[in-house]
Amino acid sequence: MKRKRFSEAQISGVLKDAEAGVKKQDLCRKPGITEQTFYRWRSKYGGLQVSDVTRLKQLEAENRQLKQLLADAHLDQAALKELLSKTWYGPRHGAKRWPTWSHAGW
Repeated sequence: MKRKRFSEAQISGVLKDAEAGVKKQDLCRKPGITEQTFYRWRSKYGGLQVSDVTRLKQLEAENRQLKQLLADAHLDQAALKELLSKTWYGPRHGAKRWPTWSHAGW
């Protein structure tokens, strides 16, 4: 089932109607939401104005992006640690001298 996205104004409108005393069944039927969604909105956005809800959603999106950037940085750091932990042997460890290549291709 396709998920609907509601604007901040719609969410605030539903919550204001609930504070005004509209029955929850009627309240949920109009926008087509479940009671569970209503209670989730009430716990998350209850008492907030439309501008506060907008700002909260922007902060959540920014937080999500920052978490993704941090996860990418940790992956890069782990890859570099793994690469640097490997032992690199030079000509002193087992080889008598560095291999010589023809420099004609350079």
